[in-house]
Amino acid sequence: MIEVARRTWRILEPYHGMIYFAPEATAAYEKLGLTGRAGYFASRSAALGKVPAPVVVATFYNFNPALVHDSIRAAWSATEPEAVLEARHAAADRTLRATLGDAIDAPEMQRAAALAREAAETIAGDVVGRPLFAAHAALPWPEEPHLVLWHAQTLLREYRGDAHIAALLTAGLSGIEALVTHAASGAVPAETLRKSRAWSEEDWSRAIAGLRERDWVTGDGAFTPAGAAHREEIEKATDENSVTPYARIGEPACEELQTLVRPFSRALSEKLMPWMLARR
Repeated sequence: MIEVARRTWRILEPYHGMIYFAPEATAAYEKLGLTGRAGYFASRSAALGKVPAPVVVATFYNFNPALVHDSIRAAWSATEPEAVLEARHAAADRTLRATLGDAIDAPEMQRAAALAREAAETIAGDVVGRPLFAAHAALPWPEEPHLVLWHAQTLLREYRGDAHIAALLTAGLSGIEALVTHAASGAVPAETLRKSRAWSEEDWSRAIAGLRERDWVTGDGAFTPAGAAHREEIEKATDENSVTPYARIGEPACEELQTLVRPFSRALSEKLMPWMLARR
Protein backbone atom coordinates (compact mmCIF):
# COMPACT_ATOMS: atom_id res chain seq x y z
CA MET A 1 0.00 0.00 0.00
CA ILE A 2 2.92 2.34 0.65
CA GLU A 3 3.97 2.34 -2.99
CA VAL A 4 0.39 3.04 -4.09
CA ALA A 5 0.15 5.89 -1.59
CA ARG A 6 3.43 7.43 -2.75
CA ARG A 7 2.44 7.19 -6.39
CA THR A 8 -0.96 8.75 -5.70
CA TRP A 9 0.66 11.66 -3.88
CA ARG A 10 3.17 12.21 -6.70
CA ILE A 11 0.53 12.19 -9.41
CA LEU A 12 -1.69 14.64 -7.54
CA GLU A 13 1.11 16.93 -6.34
CA PRO A 14 1.21 19.22 -9.43
CA TYR A 15 -2.49 19.93 -8.92
CA HIS A 16 -1.63 21.59 -5.63
CA GLY A 17 1.93 22.69 -6.36
CA MET A 18 0.97 24.85 -9.31
CA ILE A 19 -0.05 27.60 -6.87
CA TYR A 20 3.64 28.27 -6.10
CA PHE A 21 4.43 28.95 -9.77
CA ALA A 22 1.25 30.49 -11.16
CA PRO A 23 1.54 34.10 -12.40
CA GLU A 24 -2.00 34.59 -11.14
CA ALA A 25 -0.82 33.95 -7.60
CA THR A 26 2.16 36.28 -7.87
CA ALA A 27 -0.09 39.06 -9.20
CA ALA A 28 -2.65 38.50 -6.45
CA TYR A 29 -0.04 38.73 -3.70
CA GLU A 30 1.55 41.82 -5.23
CA LYS A 31 -1.81 43.59 -5.04
CA LEU A 32 -1.64 43.03 -1.29
CA GLY A 33 1.85 44.52 -1.11
CA LEU A 34 3.70 41.18 -0.99
CA THR A 35 6.78 41.12 -3.17
CA GLY A 36 9.64 38.68 -3.60
CA ARG A 37 9.40 35.56 -1.45
CA ALA A 38 6.92 37.13 0.97
CA GLY A 39 4.01 35.90 -1.12
CA TYR A 40 5.12 32.28 -0.89
CA PHE A 41 5.75 32.22 2.85
CA ALA A 42 2.68 34.27 3.72
CA SER A 43 0.32 32.31 1.47
CA ARG A 44 1.42 28.90 2.69
CA SER A 45 1.48 29.90 6.36
CA ALA A 46 -1.57 32.19 6.43
CA ALA A 47 -3.73 29.34 7.70
CA LEU A 48 -1.74 29.56 10.95
CA GLY A 49 -2.88 33.15 11.43
CA LYS A 50 -0.62 36.06 12.27
CA VAL A 51 1.80 34.01 14.34
CA PRO A 52 5.29 35.25 15.25
CA ALA A 53 7.91 34.74 12.56
CA PRO A 54 9.76 32.02 14.54
CA VAL A 55 6.66 29.81 14.31
CA VAL A 56 6.78 30.02 10.53
CA VAL A 57 10.53 29.41 10.60
CA ALA A 58 9.82 26.22 12.57
CA THR A 59 7.39 24.90 9.96
CA PHE A 60 9.46 25.84 6.87
CA TYR A 61 12.24 23.54 7.92
CA ASN A 62 14.92 23.77 5.24
CA PHE A 63 14.75 27.46 4.33
CA ASN A 64 17.28 29.92 5.69
CA PRO A 65 15.55 31.22 8.86
CA ALA A 66 16.59 34.79 8.06
CA LEU A 67 14.69 34.66 4.75
CA VAL A 68 11.55 33.32 6.39
CA HIS A 69 11.74 35.78 9.27
CA ASP A 70 12.16 38.82 7.02
CA SER A 71 9.46 37.66 4.61
CA ILE A 72 6.87 37.11 7.32
CA ARG A 73 7.58 40.39 9.08
CA ALA A 74 7.20 42.20 5.74
CA ALA A 75 4.02 40.31 4.88
CA TRP A 76 2.14 41.00 8.10
CA SER A 77 3.15 44.63 8.06
CA ALA A 78 1.50 44.93 4.63
CA THR A 79 -1.65 42.81 4.90
CA GLU A 80 -3.59 40.25 6.94
CA PRO A 81 -3.70 36.43 6.76
CA GLU A 82 -7.37 36.42 5.81
CA ALA A 83 -6.68 38.58 2.76
CA VAL A 84 -3.80 36.33 1.70
CA LEU A 85 -5.93 33.20 2.03
CA GLU A 86 -8.63 34.79 -0.11
CA ALA A 87 -6.05 35.82 -2.72
CA ARG A 88 -4.53 32.34 -2.79
CA HIS A 89 -7.92 30.69 -3.22
CA ALA A 90 -8.88 33.08 -6.02
CA ALA A 91 -5.54 32.55 -7.76
CA ALA A 92 -5.97 28.78 -7.62
CA ASP A 93 -9.43 29.15 -9.16
CA ARG A 94 -8.18 31.38 -11.99
CA THR A 95 -5.19 29.19 -12.75
CA LEU A 96 -7.19 25.97 -12.84
CA ARG A 97 -9.86 27.52 -15.05
CA ALA A 98 -7.29 28.97 -17.44
CA THR A 99 -5.34 25.72 -17.71
CA LEU A 100 -8.02 23.04 -17.60
CA GLY A 101 -10.88 24.83 -19.34
CA ASP A 102 -14.09 22.79 -19.58
CA ALA A 103 -12.50 19.92 -17.68
CA ILE A 104 -13.28 21.66 -14.40
CA ASP A 105 -16.97 20.85 -14.97
CA ALA A 106 -16.44 17.29 -16.20
CA PRO A 107 -17.71 14.20 -14.34
CA GLU A 108 -14.09 13.11 -13.97
CA MET A 109 -13.35 16.24 -11.94
CA GLN A 110 -16.35 15.68 -9.70
CA ARG A 111 -15.36 12.09 -9.05
CA ALA A 112 -11.70 12.98 -8.40
CA ALA A 113 -12.74 15.70 -5.98
CA ALA A 114 -14.99 13.30 -4.08
CA LEU A 115 -12.26 10.67 -3.77
CA ALA A 116 -9.57 13.12 -2.70
CA ARG A 117 -11.88 14.75 -0.18
CA GLU A 118 -12.76 11.36 1.25
CA ALA A 119 -9.07 10.58 1.72
CA ALA A 120 -8.37 13.95 3.34
CA GLU A 121 -11.38 13.74 5.65
CA THR A 122 -10.26 10.38 7.03
CA ILE A 123 -7.33 12.17 8.71
CA ALA A 124 -9.13 15.36 9.73
CA GLY A 125 -8.53 14.68 13.42
CA ASP A 126 -4.97 13.37 13.04
CA VAL A 127 -3.33 16.71 13.76
CA VAL A 128 -0.92 15.97 16.61
CA GLY A 129 2.62 16.85 15.50
CA ARG A 130 1.39 18.14 12.14
CA PRO A 131 1.10 21.95 12.45
CA LEU A 132 0.77 22.95 8.79
CA PHE A 133 -1.71 20.18 8.12
CA ALA A 134 -3.72 21.12 11.21
CA ALA A 135 -3.89 24.75 10.16
CA HIS A 136 -5.12 23.97 6.65
CA ALA A 137 -7.49 21.28 7.87
CA ALA A 138 -9.24 23.94 9.97
CA LEU A 139 -10.08 26.00 6.87
CA PRO A 140 -13.54 25.66 5.33
CA TRP A 141 -13.98 23.41 2.31
CA PRO A 142 -14.68 25.17 -0.99
CA GLU A 143 -17.79 24.19 -2.92
CA GLU A 144 -16.70 23.82 -6.55
CA PRO A 145 -15.20 20.41 -7.40
CA HIS A 146 -11.99 21.73 -8.96
CA LEU A 147 -11.27 23.67 -5.78
CA VAL A 148 -12.34 20.79 -3.54
CA LEU A 149 -9.70 18.69 -5.30
CA TRP A 150 -7.11 21.42 -4.86
CA HIS A 151 -7.89 21.85 -1.16
CA ALA A 152 -7.89 18.09 -0.57
CA GLN A 153 -4.45 17.74 -2.15
CA THR A 154 -3.24 20.71 -0.11
CA LEU A 155 -4.21 18.82 3.04
CA LEU A 156 -2.65 15.56 1.87
CA ARG A 157 0.51 17.38 0.86
CA GLU A 158 0.92 19.19 4.19
CA TYR A 159 0.13 15.97 6.06
CA ARG A 160 3.03 14.30 4.29
CA GLY A 161 5.27 17.36 4.65
CA ASP A 162 4.85 17.44 8.42
CA ALA A 163 5.72 13.72 8.54
CA HIS A 164 8.84 14.36 6.48
CA ILE A 165 10.04 17.07 8.86
CA ALA A 166 9.53 14.69 11.78
CA ALA A 167 11.65 12.07 9.98
CA LEU A 168 14.41 14.57 9.26
CA LEU A 169 14.49 15.73 12.87
CA THR A 170 14.58 12.16 14.12
CA ALA A 171 17.54 11.52 11.82
CA GLY A 172 19.36 14.46 13.41
CA LEU A 173 19.49 16.63 10.30
CA SER A 174 19.30 20.41 10.35
CA GLY A 175 17.39 22.17 7.60
CA ILE A 176 20.41 22.78 5.41
CA GLU A 177 21.74 19.27 6.06
CA ALA A 178 18.42 17.90 4.87
CA LEU A 179 18.91 19.84 1.64
CA VAL A 180 22.44 18.51 1.17
CA THR A 181 21.15 14.95 1.47
CA HIS A 182 18.29 15.74 -0.91
CA ALA A 183 20.84 16.99 -3.43
CA ALA A 184 22.96 13.88 -2.88
CA SER A 185 19.96 11.75 -3.86
CA GLY A 186 20.09 13.33 -7.32
CA ALA A 187 16.47 14.50 -7.21
CA VAL A 188 17.30 18.21 -7.53
CA PRO A 189 20.63 19.95 -8.31
CA ALA A 190 22.47 21.22 -5.26
CA GLU A 191 22.70 24.78 -6.56
CA THR A 192 18.96 24.91 -7.17
CA LEU A 193 18.27 23.83 -3.60
CA ARG A 194 20.89 26.13 -2.09
CA LYS A 195 19.79 29.26 -3.93
CA SER A 196 16.03 28.67 -3.67
CA ARG A 197 16.35 28.25 0.11
CA ALA A 198 18.68 31.26 0.40
CA TRP A 199 21.75 29.54 1.85
CA SER A 200 25.22 30.90 1.14
CA GLU A 201 28.03 28.88 -0.39
CA GLU A 202 29.79 29.03 2.98
CA ASP A 203 26.71 27.66 4.74
CA TRP A 204 26.53 24.83 2.22
CA SER A 205 30.22 23.97 2.59
CA ARG A 206 29.90 23.84 6.37
CA ALA A 207 26.90 21.54 6.11
CA ILE A 208 28.79 19.19 3.80
CA ALA A 209 31.75 19.20 6.18
CA GLY A 210 29.52 18.34 9.13
CA LEU A 211 27.83 15.51 7.26
CA ARG A 212 31.18 14.22 6.07
CA GLU A 213 32.33 13.91 9.67
CA ARG A 214 29.23 11.80 10.34
CA ASP A 215 29.89 9.63 7.26
CA TRP A 216 26.77 10.75 5.41
CA VAL A 217 28.49 12.34 2.40
CA THR A 218 31.88 12.62 0.74
CA GLY A 219 33.74 15.89 0.37
CA ASP A 220 31.93 16.71 -2.86
CA GLY A 221 28.50 16.11 -1.34
CA ALA A 222 27.86 12.65 -2.75
CA PHE A 223 26.36 9.98 -0.52
CA THR A 224 28.52 7.48 1.27
CA PRO A 225 26.91 4.02 1.51
CA ALA A 226 25.92 4.83 5.08
CA GLY A 227 24.45 8.18 4.06
CA ALA A 228 22.39 6.62 1.28
CA ALA A 229 21.03 4.09 3.77
CA HIS A 230 20.17 6.83 6.27
CA ARG A 231 18.31 8.82 3.60
CA GLU A 232 16.42 5.70 2.55
CA GLU A 233 15.29 5.29 6.15
CA ILE A 234 14.06 8.89 6.19
CA GLU A 235 12.00 8.31 3.05
CA LYS A 236 10.67 5.06 4.47
CA ALA A 237 9.59 6.78 7.69
CA THR A 238 7.93 9.56 5.68
CA ASP A 239 6.02 7.04 3.60
CA GLU A 240 4.95 5.02 6.63
CA ASN A 241 3.66 8.11 8.41
CA SER A 242 1.79 9.38 5.34
CA VAL A 243 0.01 6.24 4.15
CA THR A 244 -3.10 6.47 6.35
CA PRO A 245 -5.48 8.51 4.15
CA TYR A 246 -4.71 6.38 1.10
CA ALA A 247 -4.99 3.12 2.99
CA ARG A 248 -8.36 4.16 4.38
CA ILE A 249 -9.91 4.71 0.96
CA GLY A 250 -8.22 1.61 -0.40
CA GLU A 251 -6.01 0.69 -3.33
CA PRO A 252 -8.76 0.60 -6.01
CA ALA A 253 -9.89 4.12 -5.09
CA CYS A 254 -6.29 5.36 -5.13
CA GLU A 255 -5.71 3.90 -8.58
CA GLU A 256 -8.93 5.45 -9.83
CA LEU A 257 -7.85 8.79 -8.40
CA GLN A 258 -4.49 8.51 -10.16
CA THR A 259 -6.19 7.86 -13.48
CA LEU A 260 -8.63 10.73 -13.07
CA VAL A 261 -6.09 13.36 -11.98
CA ARG A 262 -3.15 12.40 -14.20
CA PRO A 263 -4.32 14.50 -17.21
CA PHE A 264 -5.03 17.49 -14.98
CA SER A 265 -1.61 17.29 -13.36
CA ARG A 266 0.09 16.85 -16.71
CA ALA A 267 -1.60 19.94 -18.15
CA LEU A 268 -0.58 22.00 -15.13
CA SER A 269 2.98 20.66 -15.21
CA GLU A 270 3.37 21.35 -18.92
CA LYS A 271 2.25 24.93 -18.44
CA LEU A 272 3.82 25.86 -15.11
CA MET A 273 6.24 23.17 -13.93
CA PRO A 274 7.69 21.22 -16.88
CA TRP A 275 10.54 19.96 -14.69
CA MET A 276 8.02 17.93 -12.67
CA LEU A 277 7.18 15.72 -15.64
CA ALA A 278 10.55 14.02 -15.37
CA ARG A 279 9.82 12.97 -11.81
CA ARG A 280 6.67 10.97 -12.57
